[in-house]
Amino acid sequence: MLIGLCGLLGGVLMWAAGLNNSPFLGAPQWLGLIALFVISAAELLRRTAPLIALGVGTVALAMDVVSGGRGVTLLMYTDLIYASVIYSGPVAARRLPRICGFVTALATMVPLAVFRDPRALLVGAFVALLTLTPAWTGSVVRDHREEAAAARLEAERIALLAELDRREAVAAERARMARELHDMVANHLSAIAIHSTAALSLKDPAATDEALGVIRENSVRGLAEMRRLIGLLRDPGDEREPAATSTLDALDTLLEQARANARSGGQDIVLADRRPDGAAPLPAPVELAAYRIVQESLTNALKHAAPGRVDVTLAHRADGPLEVSVISPYADRSGPRAPGSGTGLIGMRERVTLLGGTLDAGPVTGPEGTVWRVLAALPLGDESAQRLS
Repeated sequence: MLIGLCGLLGGVLMWAAGLNNSPFLGAPQWLGLIALFVISAAELLRRTAPLIALGVGTVALAMDVVSGGRGVTLLMYTDLIYASVIYSGPVAARRLPRICGFVTALATMVPLAVFRDPRALLVGAFVALLTLTPAWTGSVVRDHREEAAAARLEAERIALLAELDRREAVAAERARMARELHDMVANHLSAIAIHSTAALSLKDPAATDEALGVIRENSVRGLAEMRRLIGLLRDPGDEREPAATSTLDALDTLLEQARANARSGGQDIVLADRRPDGAAPLPAPVELAAYRIVQESLTNALKHAAPGRVDVTLAHRADGPLEVSVISPYADRSGPRAPGSGTGLIGMRERVTLLGGTLDAGPVTGPEGTVWRVLAALPLGDESAQRLS
């Protein structure tokens, strides 16, 4: 609107000052004034309907040229060509510079062929300045704008991917922390709950003292593990006291603790380590996963299993996965002996999935009746390492 208004005012002032060229073919000079109003009105459509504005402006330009031609009208026409390249669709934006180049070529060759005078080349130069120059300028500006828009979209896409990666990393870290917290503390709290219930219900002072001893031992161990985990969360970069990673070498200590906790439930825990002697050390993630699976399975046996034998088996065949099996007597009871969150099996499945292994957990009917079996297969090859990298 501002361009059209300024052009209209400038053209009217030039008309009032008598700055008019001689008309062609006897056309009246007031025709140029009408052309000025028409092309000024076309400037209002330069953004919303640029091709229509260019068509109207072309008619107004023809009227202005016949009536003598005014510089203001010519300038507004160059702006219409520029706006048509900038704001029209991609097809029109590509074709307009070619059309202007074709018109410029005709305006150069035809007068030269007709008049046989080098001065006729000035017509082509004038047409190029009027049409081809603003069209090329608009094409260059449009290309830069499209490149800038593409760069902004790419930056937004990268930022979105980075945010998604960040959220995924946070979610994975939260899941890992939840697994570690559950596996380290749940068995101690379950033992405390079971033995405190026994201490409240039994009238035997000796049994009560034994239960209180187990409660104290589990509470001290659970508190120590909680402190270690909290220390790691507060200062993960502190390497003065490296975090202890649970391995299968500490399995005997875990079983002794589980046996002490299982006395009140009547479970007898037996370990069968069928791994070959002299085998290569297991990858640290596999050992940690196997340890946590045994730990969680024994905790569940303490809460849910019936009295009887609990078999823990480790097996590793050549070029095969590490197999971890925990079988406990199945008890069809109304509820657990100690409350739980129900996330133990979820945590075990997550650990096994991260290693690319398999996990089966549920009741199995055999020759000795129904038992609860947890069977995990943990691959040791490059696949598990790649999944954790």
